[in-house]
Amino acid sequence: MKKLKEANLYRSELIPVSGKLVERYNKCLTTLGFSETKLTSFSIDGIGWSPEIAEEKDDLNYLNHGDANPHGILISPLQKGKPVYLPFHSFDRAMMKQVFKTHGKQINDITRDSAICMDFDQSIDVFYEPLDVLKYKNVTIRFRLIDDLNQIQQHQMELVEKFKTNHNFIDEELQAEILQSAKKYGDLRGRDLNISELQYQTNSFYTRAFGGVYVLRDFIKPIVVFEDNASYKEAIKDTIHDVLIYHISQPELIAKLKDHIIIECDLEAVVKTSRYERIKKNELAQHLKEASHPVQKILSDPVLFKSYLNKIDINIRKKVMGVELYLEKLERSNAFKLEDIVDEQLYFALHEPHSSLSAEHRDLIHKLLINVSPKDVLFLYWYDKEQFYKSYQTWDDSYKDWVIETISNNF
Repeated sequence: MKKLKEANLYRSELIPVSGKLVERYNKCLTTLGFSETKLTSFSIDGIGWSPEIAEEKDDLNYLNHGDANPHGILISPLQKGKPVYLPFHSFDRAMMKQVFKTHGKQINDITRDSAICMDFDQSIDVFYEPLDVLKYKNVTIRFRLIDDLNQIQQHQMELVEKFKTNHNFIDEELQAEILQSAKKYGDLRGRDLNISELQYQTNSFYTRAFGGVYVLRDFIKPIVVFEDNASYKEAIKDTIHDVLIYHISQPELIAKLKDHIIIECDLEAVVKTSRYERIKKNELAQHLKEASHPVQKILSDPVLFKSYLNKIDINIRKKVMGVELYLEKLERSNAFKLEDIVDEQLYFALHEPHSSLSAEHRDLIHKLLINVSPKDVLFLYWYDKEQFYKSYQTWDDSYKDWVIETISNNF
């Protein structure tokens, strides 16, 4: 990951945590029912997830009590606007945006000397079967301060009111109690510590529960797409829910998404785009064997690209150039069938969210499409960073250089 880090492409916006903040973070962990970290320094993202703690605990989902009960931690106002690097749901970033938009002032005040535990409650205690994800409707975001600071604030105010009543100002025990509280917590009376729960309404979304599930329910008919084969096989046994169920590897999925006006593909338009060029170059790179030039140079230099394109096996050449070959043939006759000339996975990779979709839905469908056919390295980085990082570790060093260059040029 060294090259990615040097290019600021590997979790570059994490917030460093050390000293007192570690203590507060651990208090949040225990408040939420998790074990403390033994690390003395680490980093966190916008929702409070830490890659170092995940590695320490050997659990990417260490802030979850099962798939149905995710949590978050706020220990710094700097978390505002920061990425959520491993979202459990596709709407996690939107929820955090709502949290800071509504309670930004209180978060600034509270995190001066305390921390906030977050519970994302969708009124589901535990998942029993894959289609339980259809129960997602409203998520209640609840907040709890470590050391119950807001309750201590209320107690301080009650003590002061008692002090002002009758002749209580001469009560030495009351005076001592007020002073003790002030020394330990400071004067909390003027602090803005009240942080009320929020409601977030879900529509279509992705969740990492059950090995990864897409729930598309804002279209003609609800569609549920599973990444995990075992969960898919269990779900198709369901006879209660009126939904369409697919595994992400099924070719029929793409056809259904087109029928429901969720995705589209105009080959004549797409071949003129930089996205097509990236996908075509990626396809050639997968078939370069014992090249005498670095892969980065071959993919970046038009002359070298053509040179190696002409050196590879004719069948692979047709696969790489299938779209352009098909369009050329189509100009002469309508008798040619797309499936006979264009590689299926390459064709799937060229689809995009339908132009009528909202920005939120477009991001979700981009993620779905890149999981169906991960041939665009830029979109893989944008829409599924965790899969990108896993794939990156298997790539040739020179190919990595081209990928980093490609991503960096599109920021």
